[in-house]
Amino acid sequence: MRLARSKALVAGLAVLAVAALSACGGSSDNSSSSSEAAGTSGTAGKVDIYSSLPLRGPSAAEAISLQNGIRLALAQSGDKAGPFTVIYTALDDSTGDGGWDATQTAANAHEAAADPRAVYYIGEFDDGASEVSMPILNQAGIAQVSPANTYVGLTAREPGSVTGEPGRYSPTGTRTYLRIVPADSVQAAADLVAMHQAGCAKVAVASDEEAYGTGLAKLIELQKGYYGIDIVSDTGFDPAASGFGSYAATLKRLHVDCLLLAGIASKGGVALTKDVHLVLPAAKIFGPQDMCTGAWTNPRDGGVPAAVDPLIECTEVTRSLTAYSGGKAFLAAYEARYPGSNPSPYAILGYEAMKLGLSTIAGLGANGDSKSAVLSALFATSNRHSVLGTYSFSKDGDTTLKAIGLYKVGASGNPTFWTTITPARVL
Repeated sequence: MRLARSKALVAGLAVLAVAALSACGGSSDNSSSSSEAAGTSGTAGKVDIYSSLPLRGPSAAEAISLQNGIRLALAQSGDKAGPFTVIYTALDDSTGDGGWDATQTAANAHEAAADPRAVYYIGEFDDGASEVSMPILNQAGIAQVSPANTYVGLTAREPGSVTGEPGRYSPTGTRTYLRIVPADSVQAAADLVAMHQAGCAKVAVASDEEAYGTGLAKLIELQKGYYGIDIVSDTGFDPAASGFGSYAATLKRLHVDCLLLAGIASKGGVALTKDVHLVLPAAKIFGPQDMCTGAWTNPRDGGVPAAVDPLIECTEVTRSLTAYSGGKAFLAAYEARYPGSNPSPYAILGYEAMKLGLSTIAGLGANGDSKSAVLSALFATSNRHSVLGTYSFSKDGDTTLKAIGLYKVGASGNPTFWTTITPARVL
């Protein structure tokens, strides 16, 4: 999950430079444990697991569903992992309605790092937040599993990453970070599949020139040959601009039949979509995860006119819960524990993140309280059968799962899951 990464990175680096941050920092009022408060460090028979999620702000609904999935998995285990009682502490990395906060994220990571019983950390939700917490947890040797991060630079030196990545996130030289969702390179390939399936002959790519959009545009360019897509225009746009008439006219001269907006939902993205639709009313319009929101598609939320919606398709790393291999059983268990709830698809990602941690600890027997043993076992995960499907981890900590959700705009004006895309080829 990517939100305003360029600003987050600056803030995160500033936080890491502040020596005053100590290990005793910050759980919020939402912090809690599954069965009891964490006891005296070194107590035999217990291991500590933490999560760090933005429980307030624009991602709160998804994060709370995700946290509920974590709690469900722990409840099903009876708060146990092999011979160990599991103490789960839920930390909030937001400080208000603005969403995740770099200072709070660092404080959360320091809290876990200072805990001698901590062996597993679920987080972060936002990519920029992981840029802050990863080096802290790495120095403590604590395994970190993200249920939502997609930015390629967290794990690999690929197009879209920046100088020094991913090495700067592992100051010890040993990787401690893994993720259970596909990276942006997979999503870029899925966007190409969607355009190929839609019969796009001449495609224009417009990037908002933020790190996410620029990186995604590069990944699309590099993989276009795999899917027979002809990109006739690749340019940047100002996400704060209000008019794109000249650009739309250029696309008309190029006989463009499909447009992909690489970036984050913005005023400029809405204006660009409207202007292109005016001159190319049959052109199909595509977007990646951070465009796939009502802020782009729903006129009630400042999005495009309803007349444009039938032409829009966008991709997400999440799918409908029932589209996952174990989704129906998970949904039944979730609804039994949280009656009347309407969980986000992120709930199943939280569930699997905790299930992975519990099974890894349990599989180590008496060594389940060893940070290094848990870390090694996670990276050795192979052909794990889960509610998400069967997967392994690469040496860089990336999942082998490649299923991406394709969304169309529903009657509500918001993106609605349509089908699953699994790209045959990825960088």
